[in-house]
Amino acid sequence: MKPTDLRVVKTKEALQEALLTLLNQKTLISISVTEICKLAKINRGTFYSHYGQIEELFEEYFKGIMKDLASSYKEPYRHVRTLDPKHLNPGTIRIFHHIEKHKNFYRIVFSKQVPFSYYHLLYDQVCSLMKNDFGIYNQIIRAPSMVSAYQANAILGMVIEWHKEDFRQSANEMNVLLVHILNKNLS
Repeated sequence: MKPTDLRVVKTKEALQEALLTLLNQKTLISISVTEICKLAKINRGTFYSHYGQIEELFEEYFKGIMKDLASSYKEPYRHVRTLDPKHLNPGTIRIFHHIEKHKNFYRIVFSKQVPFSYYHLLYDQVCSLMKNDFGIYNQIIRAPSMVSAYQANAILGMVIEWHKEDFRQSANEMNVLLVHILNKNLS
């Protein structure tokens, strides 16, 4: 395995930060390579040595965040064989910590100024995580896609509300709230 060149890492981070800054102001399709390069303080040749177009930069950034989201979502499952909300330890929930860590990205996704397609990209990823959750229950559950859609919208609904409140609560407070909601729905 080839070691990662720190210069490449720093360049890609600068490009991603520039893209994120510009996405706060305009849609992806209205951003130019020149704008990204100027903000990232790199030349166009460097951009094109890593990406063929802006969408590739966005896709790489989005995939990185979704990989972290998947890892965060799966964290409580590492500690138990079967996840029982009645015995769920709020300290094992990492999804809100993920959101907090990437809140600049989520501010864009949940902004009313950006295309709804950003939300759908996120929604599809969360639904996919939820569907994979069912495992052996897929044979028992008649409509796993409906159940995963319900669960994904519940989590995203909490995150949207958290966003509306400008992430006022801590991730730990959100964890406790989620466990409380799950347990209230089960009783």
